[in-house]
Amino acid sequence: MRSDDHGQGSGAHARVADAFRLEYARVVASVLRTVRDIDLAEEIVQEAFEQALDRWPKTGTPDRPGAWLVTTARRRAIDRLRRGRRAEAKADALAYEAALAADDEIPDVTDPETIADDRLRLVFTCCHPGLPADSRVALTLKLVGGLSTGEIARAFLVPEPTIAQRLVRAKRTIRDRALPYEVPEGVELSERLPAVLAVVYLIFNEGYAAHTGDTLVRLDLCDEAIRLGHMLVELMPVEPEVLGLVALMELQTSRAATRADADGNLVLLADQDRSRWDRARITRGLVLLERAGPVSRAGPYQLQAAIAACHARAASWDATDWEAIVTHYRALAEAVPSPVVELNRAVAIGFARGPAAGLVALDGIDTATLRGYHLLPAARADFLRRLGRWTEAAAEYRRALELTDNAREQRFYAARLAACEAAG
Repeated sequence: MRSDDHGQGSGAHARVADAFRLEYARVVASVLRTVRDIDLAEEIVQEAFEQALDRWPKTGTPDRPGAWLVTTARRRAIDRLRRGRRAEAKADALAYEAALAADDEIPDVTDPETIADDRLRLVFTCCHPGLPADSRVALTLKLVGGLSTGEIARAFLVPEPTIAQRLVRAKRTIRDRALPYEVPEGVELSERLPAVLAVVYLIFNEGYAAHTGDTLVRLDLCDEAIRLGHMLVELMPVEPEVLGLVALMELQTSRAATRADADGNLVLLADQDRSRWDRARITRGLVLLERAGPVSRAGPYQLQAAIAACHARAASWDATDWEAIVTHYRALAEAVPSPVVELNRAVAIGFARGPAAGLVALDGIDTATLRGYHLLPAARADFLRRLGRWTEAAAEYRRALELTDNAREQRFYAARLAACEAAG
């Protein structure tokens, strides 16, 4: 036991709170391997943390809080099964019952390989394609991230009962459809991994470019997504797209502090103070991108990270290698064809070769699916403004203003609209 907080309740309570966020997924994953019932696993894990709150202030915090919590929770799980409270799950514990027959001590369940396997099982279960996308996000944040229902609701600015319903629906689907609690192998692993990465990236995007509300960046969600991403790197250390995704998130977040001014208003990338970019995040992102392998064989997340790296390496806006960015977007469009990717490629062309070339590229996009996407008229408006076509630019800024729900973006577009109207 640690002696520095022995008898100090406040210190122990803080350690329990830290352990909850850091160890929750590990403990839930370990218990699920025994009981195969998410609700029961959560109940048992909650009891383990309550036991920690009761004991640690009296006995001191364990040197290895995670190991203590895993062992305590697994003991409780096996006790539950022994008492027959969940007879239908009893078969899953027979192997553990045999191990306990000769010795009342729990076997070492903190072995790194066992933990990694358990946590991967948990991640792939939460992100199973058989679950609705919104349920995958909620379940991942709840079981893997350790967030409460209220925290998830506040993060996505939706009512708490809505998140509660998504969680109930996800758990019911897992139970009713008997979705496997396992890590897929071979081809199935390759097929399922994008769903896992998509959940993490969706969480990140909601934080980095908040769709609603009065802030441009939700760092709490960005940090949670990055934490989940680093967990995946720990569990799948040589998977290129996992490395690429975390590299992308680190590189993007390095600019978060400069995306808004002191009043919270939008600051474009061209106008950001690069001396305030987080160099530690940039270094981590570039190292991860290097580990991911050659860009010539890169997947979608690696390619997006390569684009972010072009910005991170540039000493100034004018020094940005826009032609390299155009090349990366071309490869990305081939890997995952999308009007949004084509839009971003057109924007890059506009900066590499001029606004007229950018407009030509925009005109070549099938915009039917982008009619409600505010960045399309915003891109057209910027090219038209740079060409001095003020009336046309003003019309596009009006469209962008109508399509966004973010208050900070609305103010930016309104200011640009007023400037175009004045110039015209």
